[in-house]
Amino acid sequence: MAIMQNKGKYYITTAIAYTSGKPHIGNNYEIVLADSIARYKRKDGYDVFFQTGTDEHGQKIELKAAEAGVTPKAFVDDVAGTIRGLCDMLNIAYDKFIRTTDSDHERQVQKIFKRLYDQGDIYKGAYEGMYCTPCESFWTESQLKDGKCPDCGREVKPAKEEAYFFKMSKYADRLIDHINRHPEFIQPVSRKNEMMNNFLLPGLQDLCVSRTSFKWGIPVDFDDRHVVYVWLDALSNYITGIGYDADGNNTEQYKKLWPADLHLIGKDIIRFHTIYWPIFLMALGEELPHQVFGHPWLLQNNDKMSKSKGNIMYADDLVSLFGVDAVRYFVLHEMPYENDGSITWDLMVERLNSDLANTLGNLVNRTISMSNKYFGGVVEDKGAAEAVDEDLKAVATGTYDKVEAKMAELRVADALTEIFNLFKRCNKYIDETEPWVLAKDEAKKDRLATVLYNLVEGISIGAGLLEPFMPETAQRIMGQLNSEIRGFESTRTFGVYASGTKVTDTPEILFARLDPKEIDAKVEELVSRQMAGTADAAQETENDTSVTNVIDIEPKAEITYEDFTRMQFQVGEIISCEAVPKSKKLLCSQVRIGSQVKQIVSGIKAFYSPEEMVGRKVMVLVNLKPAKLAGVLSEGMILCAEDADGNLALMTPERAMPAGAEIM
Repeated sequence: MAIMQNKGKYYITTAIAYTSGKPHIGNNYEIVLADSIARYKRKDGYDVFFQTGTDEHGQKIELKAAEAGVTPKAFVDDVAGTIRGLCDMLNIAYDKFIRTTDSDHERQVQKIFKRLYDQGDIYKGAYEGMYCTPCESFWTESQLKDGKCPDCGREVKPAKEEAYFFKMSKYADRLIDHINRHPEFIQPVSRKNEMMNNFLLPGLQDLCVSRTSFKWGIPVDFDDRHVVYVWLDALSNYITGIGYDADGNNTEQYKKLWPADLHLIGKDIIRFHTIYWPIFLMALGEELPHQVFGHPWLLQNNDKMSKSKGNIMYADDLVSLFGVDAVRYFVLHEMPYENDGSITWDLMVERLNSDLANTLGNLVNRTISMSNKYFGGVVEDKGAAEAVDEDLKAVATGTYDKVEAKMAELRVADALTEIFNLFKRCNKYIDETEPWVLAKDEAKKDRLATVLYNLVEGISIGAGLLEPFMPETAQRIMGQLNSEIRGFESTRTFGVYASGTKVTDTPEILFARLDPKEIDAKVEELVSRQMAGTADAAQETENDTSVTNVIDIEPKAEITYEDFTRMQFQVGEIISCEAVPKSKKLLCSQVRIGSQVKQIVSGIKAFYSPEEMVGRKVMVLVNLKPAKLAGVLSEGMILCAEDADGNLALMTPERAMPAGAEIM
């Protein structure tokens, strides 16, 4: 692949994926976006280093490993392998895949922590107050409601957790000044405004950077009761992965690559990358990255993906139905610069049939077929030009500059649109010149040959520009044209394709049109399999009796059978659920019980997301006197089991039961 002159280094990173489970296509979008930018920069003459990887520590992983009956390391090894496999499947050309369990990373994090502690940026303190175990929250006496947790209404106990804290406010003014002097630092601008107005200007609180309540983390080597808390560990990967040494013995690679040119991350973690990370770097005396771009989310039909909703789309499933480059095209093309994008199975089919099969695939197929039909596959420029050719040539040779302008602003979807505008112009050129009509007149044979040459040249320019985004497709196009992929510089000149070249005898179908009904049937099968897998996993957990975990609780006073019969228990089906505003722990569910729908507020947000609640069948105390929790009316109680640590689990029927069934 030819490239332009060397334009210097370009270090790009993604956020590292959390190894709590298999990522869905909304998570994978980021790595495809980063790969396209990295490939584009390489082809544009930059010395690119592209790093991605996995974030593998934390309490959530410790708990998931325990549930799975494996060690945390075994758990993250498995998930990290899955994540890396998805990257490879999506044709991600990363230069380094870092894991935060890598020994060199862990050692450097320990050294960073110690250095920051020694220079007074980190100090030992404690969270202290009345602690609610189910909510994992500390409260002051004045915040309690009737002496109980203001969120869930449960008992609280005096508690204190020792922790180390970072003095964030020490560097806040310096960071504010940097952001003001470097408007390109946080993009899009809306993200910058959010960080300034909501966090920096009101004043920063000191940040907890260690924990003692779990063990799966990098130990603080001078105080082994503590493990380094998530962000100081995870964020440091951007420098540890390229050879940073906290003792000052940085590698040549680090000296070459740092500071990063682009941290590409999701908008939900912009605060950690534009406030915490720059402040850590300031404390270490390192330069700040040039730019942090917080991309929007890819939603499923404008809704967040959730297993309980059955709307999760995985990259491997998409690839099995549409192919790698079709998936790459879709996630890049459908994601706006700043607002959330939406993906649906129907839209995937529509885009493949219209943009890929028709606009691109049919263009290449028709051009090669006509070259074979009329000239035995030999493509020659006979110089029989006409005025209509000039606009095609102008569009073709002007596309790189348009793409370059879009890519300079990371408007990747718009860059792709410019490339496909060239392919559309080629299709229009076929309609304008009507090669099949020219073929009927022997006197116009040279004109026909020139028209087909112009088409091949336009396609080869488009393929050269398309390569960073759809690399396999670009290779396949140029393979059929029996020529190498163009470098960017040569896409600005019309007539580079060698006259007299013979194209392939039989054109390959790049993208076959899909039958929406056939895809619908396959999607239904995929979703059913996903839901069945979730149910099987839950049943396997319920049936596991290898660990006999029991607890004893303080008995309450005996009741009579008559007391029991006054309580009405029924099966309820949760039809919608949302978080209660101004409450960190409450969920508000609409629960169908027979022909009625009751609104029930529950203190279970720490254990279930609203998306996970929808569709569940639960046990409901129906005739509990209504009451207001956090200002929201609750008309019953969803029953849960609670273990010794305050963890909750919904009580659900063993077999399928209709909403409203009486619990005896």
